[in-house]
Amino acid sequence: MRSHLLNDTTAEHYRRSVTEGVERVAAKLAATDRPFTGVTVDALAPRITAIDLDEPLHDTTAALDELEEVYLRDAVYFHHPRYLAHLNCPVVIPAVLGEAVLSAVNSSLDTWDQSAGGTLIERKLIDWTAARIGLGPAADGVFTSGGTQSNLQALLLAREEAKTDDLAKLRILASEVSHFSVKKSAKLLGLGPDAVVTVPVDQDKRMRTVALARELERCRQDGLVPMAVVATAGTTDFGSIDPLPEIAELCEQFDTWLHVDAAYGCGLLASLKYRDRITGIERADSVTVDYHKSFFQPVSSSAVLVRDAATLRHATYHAEYLNPRRMVQERIPNQVDKSLQTTRRFDALKLWMTLRVMGADGIGQLFDEVCDLAAEGWRLLAADPRFDVVVAPSLSTLVFRYIPAAVTDPAEIDRANLYARKALFASGDAVVAGTKVAGRHYLKFTLLNPETTTADITAVLDLIAGHAEQYLGDSLDRAS
Repeated sequence: MRSHLLNDTTAEHYRRSVTEGVERVAAKLAATDRPFTGVTVDALAPRITAIDLDEPLHDTTAALDELEEVYLRDAVYFHHPRYLAHLNCPVVIPAVLGEAVLSAVNSSLDTWDQSAGGTLIERKLIDWTAARIGLGPAADGVFTSGGTQSNLQALLLAREEAKTDDLAKLRILASEVSHFSVKKSAKLLGLGPDAVVTVPVDQDKRMRTVALARELERCRQDGLVPMAVVATAGTTDFGSIDPLPEIAELCEQFDTWLHVDAAYGCGLLASLKYRDRITGIERADSVTVDYHKSFFQPVSSSAVLVRDAATLRHATYHAEYLNPRRMVQERIPNQVDKSLQTTRRFDALKLWMTLRVMGADGIGQLFDEVCDLAAEGWRLLAADPRFDVVVAPSLSTLVFRYIPAAVTDPAEIDRANLYARKALFASGDAVVAGTKVAGRHYLKFTLLNPETTTADITAVLDLIAGHAEQYLGDSLDRAS
């Protein structure tokens, strides 16, 4: 069994095995003509259930053949231009190369004596991101597993910096379309069920600053402590960006921590055309960025940044076997001092390779392309009488629904849209997402693939309309 350990004696075995795997994936990518096969749970589950994990195949080729059957053949492929559903971007090749390197070397980014250069590369990328945001010379941060963890850590710091130890008095203010992780974080941080105050949004799905001011004042009058305002730069459903300068002014006025959840909108940090859409982010106390959403990185690649590095002390614990206090005096850089995680992958390497090969402008150009595509998609939807589109895109998301000319029952229209999404997924021809707006079912395009064209959008809209019309026709037949 030692022949499977990666070391100096098995380097050739490693090369052959990984090359065979890469060739399988490359062949699959080259031959993929739709984002999904349409396989059902009932069809796929028995194949995996039948595999006896206590009976190994003892052969790499056989294992890859089996993997083709249970995974590669039926995977959802985000690189396909008609995958239009969630915040999953196609990935760039330099990042995938970085993934291969970091997996093989397997550095753990908690302490210097496990990562050395990896520690310094991550710190350099944090400094680079903080500079792009404009947080100032005292800024710092750390890579995380994703936006949920980044938001949790930011709100932990805000809680510890709050002007009270009475958790029952703490409040977090966030818009009604903010990410669910805000409420989840409040629960994990031991706050009460009323801790998250929901602030209404305007017709463009942006936080109403007048309403925010009113809620902040109400907290003051009721003896409550607004520990943080969470502004969103790219909501999950709409891609909407809250009015960051105005929110920053209110946070200063009420001495409240400002956290900007830019998990989605962080791509604008590299934008050549639309950077001004997140003006005001530089005034945040903390910022979430997800490079695996809009920097075209493989999952996971995220970070939390803070204006004042000293606030990261609230996540610091010292263990004698790992990061004893004396290491601080010895100026040994241990990233575990800043992180909620201990053992942690060298995910920063993927972004490092991307920047060194493509450059920030290369990333920004790709993100600008999907923003431009969304604007074109908006014009198509607004001009098409078959569809109702909710808001003009700030980033690359379109929320809409099919509106049949002869049907006025909102519930029946809901069912038609739900059916169309399900039927489209089952066909494998395209994948779209769904959400609710004012209690009604809508569909969603999340456009993160520069290879997607307006022709793809038009074709998918026609498919959606066709499936919805089929459902409504069948419904009429059943009713008659």
